[in-house]
Amino acid sequence: MLLETLFLLLPVAALSGWLMGRRSLSKNSSRCADIPLDYLKGLNLLLDEQPDKAIDLFIQMLEVNNDTVETHLALGSLFRRRGEVDRAIRIHQNLIARPTLLPTQRAHALFELGQDYMKAGLFDRAETLFGELVESSPHSEQALEYLLDIYQQEKDWPNAIKIAQRIGVKTGKTFNDLISHFYCEQAETAYKQGEPARATKLYKKALGINKNCVRASLLEGKIEYEAGNENAAIRALKRIEQQDADYLPEILGPLLHCYQNLKKPEEMLSYLREILSRHDAISIMLNLSDLLQHYQDDETAEAFIEEFLHHRPSLRGMDRLIDLNIKHAKEPVQEKLRILKSVTSQLLEDKPVYSCHICGFNGKTLHWQCPGCKRWDTVKPIQGVEGE
Repeated sequence: MLLETLFLLLPVAALSGWLMGRRSLSKNSSRCADIPLDYLKGLNLLLDEQPDKAIDLFIQMLEVNNDTVETHLALGSLFRRRGEVDRAIRIHQNLIARPTLLPTQRAHALFELGQDYMKAGLFDRAETLFGELVESSPHSEQALEYLLDIYQQEKDWPNAIKIAQRIGVKTGKTFNDLISHFYCEQAETAYKQGEPARATKLYKKALGINKNCVRASLLEGKIEYEAGNENAAIRALKRIEQQDADYLPEILGPLLHCYQNLKKPEEMLSYLREILSRHDAISIMLNLSDLLQHYQDDETAEAFIEEFLHHRPSLRGMDRLIDLNIKHAKEPVQEKLRILKSVTSQLLEDKPVYSCHICGFNGKTLHWQCPGCKRWDTVKPIQGVEGE
């Protein structure tokens, strides 16, 4: 509706501007001059149902001066929001080409053009414009934020770190949490490329600026385990409880491998009992029940799960309890349990494991940067009856 109104107002504005100009040139004239040919062409295009061509023609007629700069900027912004990026770019480029623009007007036009390029995916052009604006411009802080977005999308982590640090200095805000992820991104790349020493140096930088960086501790545990340093890996993984206990489910598998390699399963059992007393996470309970079943018997594991479910209902816990009961049940109870098992298994198969608490994105893979809202550290294991 807004753009339709704009289509009607632009020819009026163009014609009004033209008539005022004519009147200022000829104050003594008793009548207006003939209507300009371009205006008539524009009306014909509208009548021929060619609004795109008509709007371009009317914009050309709207002369760029100090009184109409804001109108052009508003038009460009409108077209960008509507997805008509090419048209927005033309308007802003046309503005910048005018030598009569004031410095503040030119800076505003450059800022708008940079956003156009971002929308069009032309990151190199946008980077150049925002780089010019960060030096001396009323839009310098916003330009830095756009540069940070560009470097994240391009996975240019060294430059992302520099820009985040500059924003921190300029605004007084702390970006250590964000910067620690940029170091971890580089560390993971180095590790995949077979450079564990460089990866270690990078995750230590992450922990140096953010001692609560769960991601760095997980990576440290993985690198130490691969190097055969199980005790060091265990220390890194256990640190996560103090950093963010919501991520405890992520350490259980790696910890079990470490204790198995050390031939100390009883220490794993003891640790699981310890953290279960502090955190009612279903993953902890299920891992503990597996160990009880393996090193003791089914009945002990079954009784343990039943006790847990009395005060902490859980779909995953119920599914495991049915598993244990099927083995020892007799027909026709066994058949009924199989039906229940098929239901719980289907429910669990369709359920996501992780969720973003900002935008609600759901998935079965842990993402450190949410694919939905692009925030960091917002995706965590789901809590509740169907989760942890």
